[in-house]
Amino acid sequence: MLFIWRKNGTTRFLFRFIAIALPALLFSPLFVTASSAQNPMPQHEPTVTPLSEVLQEAERNNPQIQAAQQGWKAAQQVPTQVSTLPDPQFQLQQVNVGSPRPFAGYTNSNFAYVGLGVSQDLPYPGKLRLKGEIAKRDADVLQQQLESVRRSVLAAVKASYFQLAYLSKTLRILESDGELLDQTEKAADARYRSGRGVQQDLLRAQLEQTKLLREITMHHLEVAKAQAQLKELLNRTQSSPDIEPADLSETALPYTYDELLAATKAQNPEIAGAEKMIEKQKLQVDLAHKDFYPDFNLQYMWQRTDPAQYRAYYMLSVGVRLPIYRGRKQRPELAQAEAELSRSRTELEVQSQQAASELKVQYETAQKSAELLKIYKEGLLPQARAGFQAGIAAYQNNRQDFQSLLSSFLDVLHLDEDYWQNTAERETALARLEQLTGMSLHDEGAKQ
Repeated sequence: MLFIWRKNGTTRFLFRFIAIALPALLFSPLFVTASSAQNPMPQHEPTVTPLSEVLQEAERNNPQIQAAQQGWKAAQQVPTQVSTLPDPQFQLQQVNVGSPRPFAGYTNSNFAYVGLGVSQDLPYPGKLRLKGEIAKRDADVLQQQLESVRRSVLAAVKASYFQLAYLSKTLRILESDGELLDQTEKAADARYRSGRGVQQDLLRAQLEQTKLLREITMHHLEVAKAQAQLKELLNRTQSSPDIEPADLSETALPYTYDELLAATKAQNPEIAGAEKMIEKQKLQVDLAHKDFYPDFNLQYMWQRTDPAQYRAYYMLSVGVRLPIYRGRKQRPELAQAEAELSRSRTELEVQSQQAASELKVQYETAQKSAELLKIYKEGLLPQARAGFQAGIAAYQNNRQDFQSLLSSFLDVLHLDEDYWQNTAERETALARLEQLTGMSLHDEGAKQ
């Protein structure tokens, strides 16, 4: 900094210069850049959210699960309603004789009276119990539907989480493989400058660099889509912080297909729901048979006339509702219940076959993916990288053409992406197996 000192000894100019020049220097781009270079801001790594935490959040907050849970709770209140007797009816009567005036003839006629009564409808024995059992089966079906929704949501969360982990991994691969492409471009540039190569090779290397940037941009777009889907499942706002997934790793499958099939038959909610529906329809058939029998009505009446002259009357009456229109009501009702029972049994077979088929597909996907991953790890990936490094050396020594070198690079890039894509697909297949069987494979399966 330049200081100007005047002979008169005044310091006003010096202070004024410092006051103006020092802030400008401190906040100048050069000073800020130099300071940033010497004292860089600490870079915070994004916090990884484990899959278990994401699943717990989905179980707590997902609106589909909450809606299914409320539907099940509502259905639990129905059995007591339909299995309880109808409300009784109370009656108050006042009969006059000789005049519409209240209590006319009450003291001189035994036909004038004040009456109190109560009546109760009584369904045929067993009808209310069957209606309560049917309502309980309806609640059981909704409980299985709740479990089905819960598993479906958790499987969707796992699929989105694994997709996000795959995209995050491939983004890092694209960025790291960009360094390999830099080596390719530098080799092409060196050969071109030495007169042993052609400009076309250099331009082709630059084109691949641009294509790589395009792939990175497309992956960022896919990451944004996966984040949006996962936030929707977690019932988060779309403006909330993004979720950083853990790295993909291969999960072992320690069960055979037969063991998984047995677990599916025992624990699959779609199959269990179909079985509960059969139980309900059987009870519905029993209730249709009960409707061939009459219902009753019991009534009791007390009548009071002038107590000084007449005695009170006590009346008990029983009414019967006879099902006389059986051909138009009860028999069609029974035929409908039997048809619904047959349909529910067929639906159980459909659900069982669909579950077994889907289980087989996902099991084979998991098994074959494991074999593919082994081929990638032990053969394709190391071979591709070794081939690329050998191609770089051969190209620099003018023993290989550029097209072969570029092909070696693309092999490395695509095989890396394919490996992690197969890993994500295998983990998604295991998540689908968990949905079908109710087993926690990601907890029990050892990481390989």
